[in-house]
Amino acid sequence: MTDPATSAWHVRESNPVRDLPLHDLPGFTHRWVDADGVRLHAVEGGQPTGPAIVLLAGFPQTWWAWRKVMPSLAGRFHVIAIDLPGQGHSERPERSYDTHTVAAHVHAAVKALGVSTYWLAAHDIGAWVAFSLALKFESHLRGVALLDAGIPGITLPEAIPTDPDQAWKTWHFAFHLVPDLPETLLAGRERDYVGWFLKVKALSPDTFEDAELDHYAAAIAVDGGLRASLAYYRDAAESARKNHEALQRQHLTVPILGISSSHGSIPDMAASISPWADDATGVVVPDAGHFIPDEQPETVAAAIAEFILDRD
Repeated sequence: MTDPATSAWHVRESNPVRDLPLHDLPGFTHRWVDADGVRLHAVEGGQPTGPAIVLLAGFPQTWWAWRKVMPSLAGRFHVIAIDLPGQGHSERPERSYDTHTVAAHVHAAVKALGVSTYWLAAHDIGAWVAFSLALKFESHLRGVALLDAGIPGITLPEAIPTDPDQAWKTWHFAFHLVPDLPETLLAGRERDYVGWFLKVKALSPDTFEDAELDHYAAAIAVDGGLRASLAYYRDAAESARKNHEALQRQHLTVPILGISSSHGSIPDMAASISPWADDATGVVVPDAGHFIPDEQPETVAAAIAEFILDRD
């Protein structure tokens, strides 16, 4: 039996972001692994012998975005939620944040956890990484679910819309690219900034409690989190270039599930991905905005489980 004091010491020593409070989820364990030179945080639970499903969150969230989905998947699957580099309790490296580089770190983390083949479900920037991961490591994937995300160079347009009905969804892409200005304006105001996204882009402004806003704001404010968050956008052009380069050589053959929502950013994820994928199907989650795993976790869990069980 593990000594609780020893376990707490191990978590403290492993965690590269010690100033951010660590949330526990019953039935799941915190892990940190060396992922090609970057220490990544994973939260692991469920059935060790079941199909493995890896979950990736996006901006401005952490693995905690999946906390309502994970228990529903744990009865059948080996569930692993991973903080991307620079996110949550993962290390915030100074190196590139283009999605092919990040995908290699995520795949290395999964391998370090003893998993060779797996399913992948990812939201927002997590879906950027998942798409590139599928291009680089397709032979290790059983299927990929992509939730409400434009993909750099694929479905994410180079021109930012100026129509007010659309611009509020994408204005921040250009803002995040400006050198230094976002850091100057946002330092000390992270909670206001994060709160805007979480309240406005969810269908209901009451989706997120104050404690959740505090957690996500703190994750961005601490230990270079803001720099890392902006880096994904600042390296998006390189992500797009590498996606284009890969798609000149190959087409995605791994099954893709596009999960859209009634009030999200991408009305039909499957249709947006299908030109580059041989097997793309889609579902639309009702009564949800952009943050689908938070807003309709049971529906998301059911869609992912059906996707896996139909093809496993």
